[in-house]
Amino acid sequence: MPAFSSIEQYHAQLLEDKTTCHQAVEHYLQRINDSSHLNAFIEVYADEALQRAIALDEKRKNGSPVGKLHGVVIALKDVICHKDHQVSASSNILKNFTSVYSATAVEKLLAEEAIIIGRTNCDEFAMGSTNENSAYGKVLNALDETRVPGGSSGGSAVAVQAGLCMVSLGSDTGGSVRQPADFCGIVGLKPTYGRISRYGLIAYASSFDQIGIFGSNVADVAKTLEVISGPDEFDSTVS
Repeated sequence: MPAFSSIEQYHAQLLEDKTTCHQAVEHYLQRINDSSHLNAFIEVYADEALQRAIALDEKRKNGSPVGKLHGVVIALKDVICHKDHQVSASSNILKNFTSVYSATAVEKLLAEEAIIIGRTNCDEFAMGSTNENSAYGKVLNALDETRVPGGSSGGSAVAVQAGLCMVSLGSDTGGSVRQPADFCGIVGLKPTYGRISRYGLIAYASSFDQIGIFGSNVADVAKTLEVISGPDEFDSTVS
């Protein structure tokens, strides 16, 4: 199966029965397995992602309306909470800690039928610009494995760069989405402060941090931003 070039193209293939969400997840799981040496992922939710894909395929085939991110395979930086899943900020301090709630951004992704495939490596507590400072080891740049991918969201950047997911979320305090996007040759967006709720984000600096988005093209990032931005009763700084 060829890599999916955009969410729009993927959705067109789904609606024309040329592919399925299950096939897409299998494709990305194989890509993740083949690229494990890059160390982009800390944990992969293989069984869960496959089960959700099957459920979404059934829903679509039954004629139900599909969400804006129906079947879109997304990875989360290991500073973004996902209920009943571990989150550690790539630090042994939080090793084996399981989140008791989901970030608002994650809730919005799931509400629009995205598939979360795993959590990605980062500099410990998002403090770094090379993704070499992680309890799980460094992340390699897929374009040149002798180079750093940038940080702190290096794992999320490489996950998109290497075709291990369609879109990923990172976080940016002073460049931690923008810089790895540049180093990896992909699209990265740090939204205006307050555009996306910070609820559920393990923050480096609360007065600067924003959840950001990585994608292989601007349209995919824009569509994701449309879904996860907006008001949130749990974050008084959201516009």
